[in-house]
Amino acid sequence: MSCARTAEACVKEALRRLETARGALSEGAHAYCIRQSQEAVELSLKAALRLVGVEPPKWHDVGPVLIEFEGRFPDWFRREMP
Repeated sequence: MSCARTAEACVKEALRRLETARGALSEGAHAYCIRQSQEAVELSLKAALRLVGVEPPKWHDVGPVLIEFEGRFPDWFRREMP
């Protein structure tokens, strides 16, 4: 899965995934709902990295990168990181 060049595009893609996840949940497709939800989280976190000037990595778990650049995020965001 590739993330578009801008944070806004990543957020739009995350919202699409959430919409798909809701549909899957209503159909009882739980595994697909979980997968789409996970992708929405991943895209949202990559958008957050872009907003603070960090190009997100091409792998799925961006947690270590978030921690590495923790100081670039506002206090309210950092409080939610743990």
